[in-house]
Amino acid sequence: MRKVITGQEMDDLIKAGKSWKDLPEDAILAPAAEDLAAELPGYPGRERQVPAEAQPTHSWTPTPPPARNPAPAAGPPWEAVTGQYDAFYRSDLNFRRSEEICDIGRRMWAREYVDGNGGNISIRVGKNLALCTPTLVSKGFMKPEHICLVDLDGEQKAGTLRRTSEILMHLEIMKAQENAVACVHCHPPYATAFAAAGVQPPNNILPEYEIFIGQAPIADYVTPGTLDMAKKVAALSGDHNTILMANHGVVAWSHISVEDAYFKMEILEAYCRTIMVTTQLGRMPNRFTPEQMKALLDIKQTLGVPDPRFGLQVDRLKADDEQWRPGVTCIPNPPADCNCPPSDELDPEAAELVRAVTAKIMERLQS
Repeated sequence: MRKVITGQEMDDLIKAGKSWKDLPEDAILAPAAEDLAAELPGYPGRERQVPAEAQPTHSWTPTPPPARNPAPAAGPPWEAVTGQYDAFYRSDLNFRRSEEICDIGRRMWAREYVDGNGGNISIRVGKNLALCTPTLVSKGFMKPEHICLVDLDGEQKAGTLRRTSEILMHLEIMKAQENAVACVHCHPPYATAFAAAGVQPPNNILPEYEIFIGQAPIADYVTPGTLDMAKKVAALSGDHNTILMANHGVVAWSHISVEDAYFKMEILEAYCRTIMVTTQLGRMPNRFTPEQMKALLDIKQTLGVPDPRFGLQVDRLKADDEQWRPGVTCIPNPPADCNCPPSDELDPEAAELVRAVTAKIMERLQS
């Protein structure tokens, strides 16, 4: 059995004038002994403390990835790419971008923003080219070799699978916004509920939403995948980076990265969920004052995020949500300070239904 040298034993050896050679060759030093070992004459250093049997018996060199053709860095101002599309598609840079798309796809699938083969993602890789997701493949199980290369008219230039049918929406946004580097489209449930109801999420409630999104307008419903739908969405992209699509879902674009475009989905979905939960409390949410909104917009303007409210007078920054109101609330005895909407502002049909149900309940209780 190998000898274990304790801290006390090492201290005794030092005091006795012993040297390193006096220790057994295979001795193991306890942590406290290691701290004192440097004072022992002949100490060779910590690198000599690994027993021979613990030393690696072989060396290992990672296998380098397959060689790919180098590609020019892409980003505004975009470089035009013509010909040799397959070589460009297989470059190291575009392989890494394809990996980014797959990573974002997995994150959307894990958060249940997409189901089946829904949703699509794109990254602009040149003045006239973009990488995009394929059709009929779950966003949670894509591989880099599934990603497609298309030009900004939607014609596929490389890739073994067929490109997504909704890429035209991404491409029209990229044509309209020269600094758009990526787009993400998916169907987050709470945000899509607002889109299905035709209600734009209210403003002046949470700072993160105001700074990174601000306003999410609703594009009229048009058959998905059509150029008409793509143009309706792109027409709103100048003032907004996140757009609700009526009865469909959400699309966001970024001037920074595909991850930034995806972040907008998380921010919007969390915001819409918070709004819905807030209204269940039976109170109207507190709202930012115009002065507070002005301070948030000043921060936002430094980030390069578009917002149609830039430059407005402070008194025009108050909350104005004609489409939105909290859901019907039934509180038997609302508190005196409750700022719930008056009963005459509730949906007349819903109010009548509440009265009818209440009458039936009271009738049964009295019988």
